[in-house]
Amino acid sequence: MARVLITGGAGFLGSHLTELMLLRGHEVVCMDNFITGDPANIAHLFGRPGFSFIKHDVTNYIFVDGPLDYILHFASPASPIDYLQLPIQTLKVGSLGTHKVLGLAKAKGSVVLIASTSEVYGDPLIHPQREDYWGNVNPVGPRGVYDEAKRFAEAITMAYHRFHGVQTRIVRIFNTYGPRMRLNDGRALPAFMGQALRGEDLTVFGDGTQTRSFCYVSDLCEGIYRLMLSNEVMPVNIGNPTEITIREFAERVVRMVGCKAKIVFRPLPEDDPKVRQPDITRARAILGWEPQVTLEEGLAWTLEDFRRRIAGGA
Repeated sequence: MARVLITGGAGFLGSHLTELMLLRGHEVVCMDNFITGDPANIAHLFGRPGFSFIKHDVTNYIFVDGPLDYILHFASPASPIDYLQLPIQTLKVGSLGTHKVLGLAKAKGSVVLIASTSEVYGDPLIHPQREDYWGNVNPVGPRGVYDEAKRFAEAITMAYHRFHGVQTRIVRIFNTYGPRMRLNDGRALPAFMGQALRGEDLTVFGDGTQTRSFCYVSDLCEGIYRLMLSNEVMPVNIGNPTEITIREFAERVVRMVGCKAKIVFRPLPEDDPKVRQPDITRARAILGWEPQVTLEEGLAWTLEDFRRRIAGGA
C-alpha cells in the first residue's frame, strides 16, 4: 500500500483520483484550500480508512508528517471562468505551488506527478497535438495566466528531475467531463447541460465550428494512474482523440435532455483555441492506455448527476 498526497484533492479531478487511489488500496492525504474545490466532493470520504484531509494553500510551505510514496499536484483553477477571475492565484499555484510540491517530493523521496494541460499548446498550428509540439501561446493574453503557469510548471518539473534527480511525471490533460463538475464551471459541457435542464437557450461562443475532444473522468484517472506507476519522465497526453465541433456537441446535449432549447451564438473569447484533439500514440505505447467510455455513455452518466444536483438546488 502506497501513501499518496493529492493537492487539489477536493476538486473535480482531484476527488475522482482520491477515490481511485482508495479503491486500489492506497492511503490518501487530500489537500485543498477550497478556492475552487468543493468540500461536498470529498464529504463521503471522511471517516473512511486510509483517508485524511489537510486544509492548506500549496503556495505556502507544505508540511506532511510521515512518508509519501507519490505526490499528485492537481491544485489549480482549471476553467476559464476561474482563471480569469483568479489570475494571480492561478499563476502562483502553477509557479510557487509547483515549487513547493517539488521541494516536498525531493525531501520525501517521492515520485511526483504534475497535472499539466492541453492549454500548453495554445491555439495550435498542428493538428492533432503531439507531445513534441511546442505550442502557440499568447503570454500576455487573458488566457496566458493559465497557459504560462502550466508551461512554467512543466519547466521547473523537468529542472528538478535533471538537477536534483527527482522522479517526475507530467500529464497533459485534455477536456475531461463527468459527475461533480461545477454547474457554474463555465466550460462547454456544464454550461450546455445546465442551460438545457433549466429550459434556457444554449450559448455557443463563435460560430460553433471550433472542436474539442471529451474524455470521461474514469478514463482520464486510469491513464493518470498508469502514468504514475510508469517510469516515463517526458509529458504524456491523456485525453479522448474523438473530435467533435462545439455546435454538434450542443445539439447532442439538447437531444439527450429532450428539451426544445435553441442554440444562440456569442462572440468568441480572445485566444480561444479553434481546435483541440490529442495524439495519444505515446499513451498507447507506453501505458497501454486508451479511452473505454463512449461519449454517449459518459454524457448519460453525467446528465444523471446534473439532473440530481439541479433538482436538489445545488
